[in-house]
Amino acid sequence: MSVWDELVGQQEAIDVFRAASQSELASATTHDSAMTHSWLITGPPGSGRSNLAYAFAASLLCRDGGCGACSDCTQVAARTHPDLSTLTTERVIISIDEVRALVQSSQYSPAVSRYRVIVIEDADRMAERTSNVLLKALEEPPERTVWILCAPSEADLIPTIRSRVRSVRLRVPSVSAVADLIMARDGVDPATAERAARHAQSHIGMAHRLATNPDAAARREETVRLVLGIMTVREAVLAAARLIEIATDDAKAITEERDEKELEQLRRSMGIAEGDAIPSNLRSQVKGLEEQQKRRATRSLRDGLDRILVDLLSVYRDVLRLQLGMGEDLINVEFGTELHAAALARSSEDTLATMEAIGVARERIDANVAPALAMEALLIRASRSDVAA
Repeated sequence: MSVWDELVGQQEAIDVFRAASQSELASATTHDSAMTHSWLITGPPGSGRSNLAYAFAASLLCRDGGCGACSDCTQVAARTHPDLSTLTTERVIISIDEVRALVQSSQYSPAVSRYRVIVIEDADRMAERTSNVLLKALEEPPERTVWILCAPSEADLIPTIRSRVRSVRLRVPSVSAVADLIMARDGVDPATAERAARHAQSHIGMAHRLATNPDAAARREETVRLVLGIMTVREAVLAAARLIEIATDDAKAITEERDEKELEQLRRSMGIAEGDAIPSNLRSQVKGLEEQQKRRATRSLRDGLDRILVDLLSVYRDVLRLQLGMGEDLINVEFGTELHAAALARSSEDTLATMEAIGVARERIDANVAPALAMEALLIRASRSDVAA
């Protein structure tokens, strides 16, 4: 089984990376035009940017070009390969110290493979000053170091970095392709897989969660019912508070189990049995882990709110399609009665204005505006619908 087999709907991008990898297998001492030292993978959330990045990394580090079965491929999948360095932030931004450490490690020669591969997920979370540190490494890279950056779009990086990377754009995979992957990988029935892929709008990670986690699916259903039931300003304010609670619960569900495992692993590594007090000389390590987990919780909450706003956008997208007489291919087809009622209760212009307000809310939350204020402003705007004639 090849490392490319589980990548969904990205055949053109796979062909580009496979050609680069194969050109290097054919010529170990010279660089073919298909290969370059720095890459940028762009695409919408859930399109598989990081999955493709690690598949390409495996194809470069594997002696067989990414067979998926050897020790090199297994180590890349576990992120433990000695010639693979990764930077995955669980905070709002990537710190300059993290990038400096990565740049320093990029100067080392490969230990066991042809290349040293460095993957930066969410490269768009680098501030300009941090990006400039990376820029110096991209301008004069070691011969056997390959950088792979991932970001939603090229515009999320500074122009000087964009000019020094080869960009590969991903497309949104089809609902059917994502559903097929969920069925094969998670063993769910076709109806559940199709519904999860459709509700996730082809976001592979979210589709997996909706298909395998009933609580996550229930929270999404409550979100849709809440927004479709708003009629007054009072209901909008109450709904905003409830949506923040839903996002908080979702973030806790994602982080709490992981936090407990990390603390347990840390205690075990320090030789502290469960229930024993932590010695004073080791408390700083536990405190450092707790601070890291708090930062991750902040990002998880912000990501949860953004997922809710994407779900709301899908609701008004369905409403607009009904208003324009295009009732096929609805995302939230299970709420057909409520969607038709909403389509009759407002004009298409008002629906478009609400969709624009959702975009504004996402920008405000990303700019650290208090989530309660951003959500209240959005839902109050959504409640002011024009009565259709």
